[in-house]
Amino acid sequence: MEPTPFAGTLLGTTIAAVTPRDSAAERAARERLDRMTKPPGSLGVLEDVAAQLAGIAGSCPAPLPTPATVAVFAADHGVHAQGVTPWPQEVTAQMVANFLAGGAVVNAFAAEVGAEVVVVDVGVAGLLDPAPGLMDRKVRRGTADLAEGPAMTLDEARRAVEVGIEVATRTAPGSGSLVTGDMGIGNTTASAALVCAFTGAEPERATGRGTGVDDRTWERKVAVVTRALRRVPERPASPEEALAVLAELGGLEHAALAGFVIGSAAHRTPVILDGAIAGSAALVAAALCPAALDYAFAGHLSHEAGHALALAHLGLRPLLGLDLRLGEGTGALLALPLVTSAARALRDVATFDSAGVTGKDG
Repeated sequence: MEPTPFAGTLLGTTIAAVTPRDSAAERAARERLDRMTKPPGSLGVLEDVAAQLAGIAGSCPAPLPTPATVAVFAADHGVHAQGVTPWPQEVTAQMVANFLAGGAVVNAFAAEVGAEVVVVDVGVAGLLDPAPGLMDRKVRRGTADLAEGPAMTLDEARRAVEVGIEVATRTAPGSGSLVTGDMGIGNTTASAALVCAFTGAEPERATGRGTGVDDRTWERKVAVVTRALRRVPERPASPEEALAVLAELGGLEHAALAGFVIGSAAHRTPVILDGAIAGSAALVAAALCPAALDYAFAGHLSHEAGHALALAHLGLRPLLGLDLRLGEGTGALLALPLVTSAARALRDVATFDSAGVTGKDG
């Protein structure tokens, strides 16, 4: 056996705790789905979701994935100095205040599905006042400019990943599922760079328009991503290389989201991924700990260019396609009722035998 990476750290012990889904429970779910009072396979993708939930829980049927907790990881980006977005950097801190006041879209969607919102400051440039619902886990006050050099040090990258692990560890015991959220002005530039590094995609294909930038700003984003990629190997081949690429190109919220995914898997809790930021972070999580993606669902397909590339590389099928590009966890929250419905069907729908219904073979 190869030695566990990052020995002696929280990241290392968490990776070691992640095991694949329970194949026996998954098979039992497939068998029950085929015996239920419906034509076999007629629930389509939801049957895959139900079976995956059983494999995650190690039981058939699986418990419902509610209540859910959405963790919104917030951080700033030094690459903002390159003019990759027209939005001022202070909007990150202002939106954190909006989350905490309950005034953002994520708050509205979370209220609709009965989810709790937790906001985590992993790297906001400004200083935030303590507030209910805010976890102060600031690793540094925003990243350095990834166009000019490493966005953070290796130690900072690992610590930010471990913030996500800690948040998952704290929230998983009382949650049926965890949901990824994010906030950070400039974070789609870092996401595009990560997608290129982990999938081999060209910057022109992976770089989107973020908050809706014009052609000139998009071209600037592509140039920044292209320049940054020259410093890293394509498709890192080990967890150590993956962390190094994260440190060079990623954001503090990307790192924390990667840890959140790994931490969810270590606690055998399903995690619903949001859009482009979560997708690029999931690439990091999969490179650090491949088995962690056994526990993940892609909530939706973002309108942001690199998201489809990330999901295809990860082999994840999005549950929704609504052309969303907001972030915050909004698309993942909209997918939560689908995941819940799959679990409820597996649990509550009668089989042909139990209902006294004649099957197609008589």
